[in-house]
Amino acid sequence: MKPTYKEFQNDEQVVGAVQELKTRGVHDDDIYVITHDDDRTKRVADNADANTVGAGEVGMDTYVKNIFRSKGDELRAQFQELGFTAPEAEQLEEKLDHGKVILVVKDTTASTTL
Repeated sequence: MKPTYKEFQNDEQVVGAVQELKTRGVHDDDIYVITHDDDRTKRVADNADANTVGAGEVGMDTYVKNIFRSKGDELRAQFQELGFTAPEAEQLEEKLDHGKVILVVKDTTASTTL
């Protein structure tokens, strides 16, 4: 299934959105938080009890390649591994450049729209 996303400016809004998704039955393993800054990503994900994109989601090959990529290339690769197309990944990475937090639901059903 195609992943969905929603962008946020405020970290606290992300926490509330994750809690709402979980009350609607979205599985923990399908909820991801991505920001342009690794520390912020970890902090927001920890506060929201959501996932970050790591080796398990992108595969070991992409994970190793990301070590040598620019931050923008790394983020675009993460979005693509979650199921977004290259143009979509480009647009999402640009939103991150402007300080947005992207909340991704990887496996969606009709009842779990963001």
